[in-house]
Amino acid sequence: MKTSAVSPGRAGLILLLTGQMLPQIDTSITNVALDSITQSLHTSATQLALIVALYGVAFAVCLAMGSKLGDNFGRKRLFLVGVALFGLASLLCGLANSVSALLAARTLQGIGAALIVPQILATLHVTLKGTAHARAISLYGGIGGVSFIIGQMCGGWLVSADIAGLGWRNAFFINVPICLLILALNRYLPETHNDTRTRIDWQGTLALALILCCLLFPLALGPELHWPWSTQAALLALFPLALWMRTSALQQQRAGLVPLVPPHLLKLHSVRFGLLIALLFFTAWSGFMFCMALTLQAGMGMTPYQSGNSFVALGIAYFVSAWYAPKLIARYSMRTILLTGLVIQVSGLLALIATLQLSGRMVGALALAPSTALIGYGQALIVNSFYRIGMRDITTQDAGAGSALLSTLQQATFGLGPAALGSVFLYLVGQSHGNYSTALSGFLVTEVVMMLVLAAAAVSARQQLAHRCPAS
Repeated sequence: MKTSAVSPGRAGLILLLTGQMLPQIDTSITNVALDSITQSLHTSATQLALIVALYGVAFAVCLAMGSKLGDNFGRKRLFLVGVALFGLASLLCGLANSVSALLAARTLQGIGAALIVPQILATLHVTLKGTAHARAISLYGGIGGVSFIIGQMCGGWLVSADIAGLGWRNAFFINVPICLLILALNRYLPETHNDTRTRIDWQGTLALALILCCLLFPLALGPELHWPWSTQAALLALFPLALWMRTSALQQQRAGLVPLVPPHLLKLHSVRFGLLIALLFFTAWSGFMFCMALTLQAGMGMTPYQSGNSFVALGIAYFVSAWYAPKLIARYSMRTILLTGLVIQVSGLLALIATLQLSGRMVGALALAPSTALIGYGQALIVNSFYRIGMRDITTQDAGAGSALLSTLQQATFGLGPAALGSVFLYLVGQSHGNYSTALSGFLVTEVVMMLVLAAAAVSARQQLAHRCPAS
């Protein structure tokens, strides 16, 4: 593997972490801006779900491809291409005058994010050693909480401030100067790439894209359109598409190639359990953020700034938990860490249900803080468990494929959450005659059940999850 003789240095590290924050901040900013987008573009709730979901799906589909392209053509080069594409897409999002234009720009944003993110961790890994490497990885791991806080607060302020009368568009325009700054200072970034080029599984990438689209669009549009034959046909197409993807992957594996989803990795119990965590937890997490944003603004009449501030406690708790998680992981088994995270999160969800029931249709940011802090603290422990459990039994030779598999699934479920669980929430809104607090309580009960299923699976997998994982 070719590496730069010089480490990124402080300036290069800041640029890389800024690039990492861009896609994460954009997710929380978009959630804050959803109600303003509705008023401006007259979107339906289903279209709002697609605005969130298409970004996640495009991100997921292109993630493994972005990693391979960086390995082959240079991680700095692909990082800068991704930043440029993300900046252009952000500009197009801000200029969009229709839902269709916004959906297309959000998809382009997801592709740009998929080119940015894989290059960051790989660059840190190959250019830093010892204490500098450990410190950079800790910063990388904890940046999610910081990004979340910045996105919620800045996004809410930008929308509410209505600078130049642009409203929600400023939430996207703010990305443009940041991207330009990264591009202007690119000399501080080292270039690295693999000496031997690796093959990209284009067939697997196409199959994954078709599978996610056949799942996403029916789940998002089916309830609103009363499940026409086209949505039913798309769901039925999942079976032949999955069979085609598996057959192709087996053929590539027998030929000594590395498919997008290596079948031999799916035989590992730790990987299968990681997939279960993603399907239950990340789907619920993204659905939770979407439903909370709609409830606080459309249901309770909060301004975007007030709505953003309502998530600050969650973000701070997430950051603190992520910062201390390695110390806990060094002392306790991953099963204990996962169950602890689930218990804390479920406690927060139940506390949030109680808060909504006691407060009625209106609730303030301070009243939400205790329950959302519990939710955020538990979430960070679960996220740490996901990667460490999922990667536990993967060999060094399969590390890249395994990491790409888990990251792809995480982003895919992030995209599917608003579509799948958002439909449940919107149904509950209709059933409760527009009472968002009651509908959110019903959604939270659904999420609690999902977390209890995951906890039951962790308890039954006692032997497989009993030992400790390395803290590094």
